[in-house]
Amino acid sequence: MRRTSMLWKFLTLGLLAHASLAIAQKTASPAPSQAPPKLEVIEEGNDAPITVTPPKSGGTKITEKKEGGRVTEIKVKSGKSNYTMKPNIPAGNAQPGDGQSSNVRAPQWTVMEFDLGKKKKTDKDDVPEPTPAKVAPPPAAK
Repeated sequence: MRRTSMLWKFLTLGLLAHASLAIAQKTASPAPSQAPPKLEVIEEGNDAPITVTPPKSGGTKITEKKEGGRVTEIKVKSGKSNYTMKPNIPAGNAQPGDGQSSNVRAPQWTVMEFDLGKKKKTDKDDVPEPTPAKVAPPPAAK
């Protein structure tokens, strides 16, 4: 009895399954119609002009501090976001990449900063006093 390889059996089975799927897709899809698609009428809206206002912050503000020709600190203010960046200066005689020096120094974000010298607003300053309602006089007795 001659032995046949299992590879040929699986290959034949796979080809037959693929062919049957292709035939099923071909018969299931309807033929495209020759009529043009129906179009919907879109109502015209108002032609109000569009105005674009520039941002109020005016852009990014960068402030640098220098000592002896070297930049020691950079403060960046962009909109409501504030952060400070400082250079990575290794301590002592440590070389960049040493175990004693750090490789990365991330920016320090300024959060929850309060102005303590500012006068607080009270509720009485913001809300005007209500005016008393006019009361009608009682009717005269006859």
